[in-house]
Amino acid sequence: MKKWYAVIGDPIEHSMSPFMHNLWMTSEGRDATYIPLHVSRESLRASFEGMKVLGCSGFNVTIPHKEAIIPLLDEVDALAEKMGAVNTVVRQADGKYKGYNTDGLGFVRSLEDVVGTSHKQEKVLVLGAGGASRGICFALWQEGYRDITIANRTVEKARAICLEMDPSVKACSLQQASDELGAYGIVIQTTSAGLNHSQFALPISLEHLANTAIVADIVYNPLMTPFLEQSQKQGATVVTGLGMFIHQGALAYEHWTTVYPDAKVVKQSLLEQLGGN
Repeated sequence: MKKWYAVIGDPIEHSMSPFMHNLWMTSEGRDATYIPLHVSRESLRASFEGMKVLGCSGFNVTIPHKEAIIPLLDEVDALAEKMGAVNTVVRQADGKYKGYNTDGLGFVRSLEDVVGTSHKQEKVLVLGAGGASRGICFALWQEGYRDITIANRTVEKARAICLEMDPSVKACSLQQASDELGAYGIVIQTTSAGLNHSQFALPISLEHLANTAIVADIVYNPLMTPFLEQSQKQGATVVTGLGMFIHQGALAYEHWTTVYPDAKVVKQSLLEQLGGN
């Protein structure tokens, strides 16, 4: 029987996941398909039950369901449980559904695709203290980055993540991050200010950004966010959100199929779709 996979979210029309996963499946000759499903908050439980009845082999989870899906699952991977969010669900051999989170590690792989693995001793500044920030911070720590500071408008939210990680992880205000920006070798933007249509200004001033800094944004559409554009003007090396998107998807694909797909198969096609190069 043909296998089928999905991505659930609200909204879902903007997602490039079906395009990416179907390219991988076609390139590997798999008898499978991947579809977008618009699922509202109110219908999450009923939709998931329907997907189970229809034999969904696995699915990705996006806003606003990454936390709400957890109590509905049979099992959750230890890292995803610690992060408090799931973005990938796998139907196991016994028919039970297990949740994982591939966002954080997907980001780290995208960062190291661009700048290599020789920057682990750099001071890292993560802007924002939401679910994406949490996942990235845990993954950075897991992969050997030790000098991490989380900056957020509400410092207590940043401090809460620090307390779950390690005493050496620090929290600060956005104003303090702005004032001390020149001390950081890696700056990671995880707030909604990465979006072109955001109503917010840039989360911090980039006046003190070092021209040797590496600046990443987790948003992939638009490819060059206002934060990255301004950072690039000041000489920084920029890392778009496309690599994170591809690698988190590839890790999900591996959970479903045991095969880590080739990023090159989809990267150029995605760039064309997003109007980049």
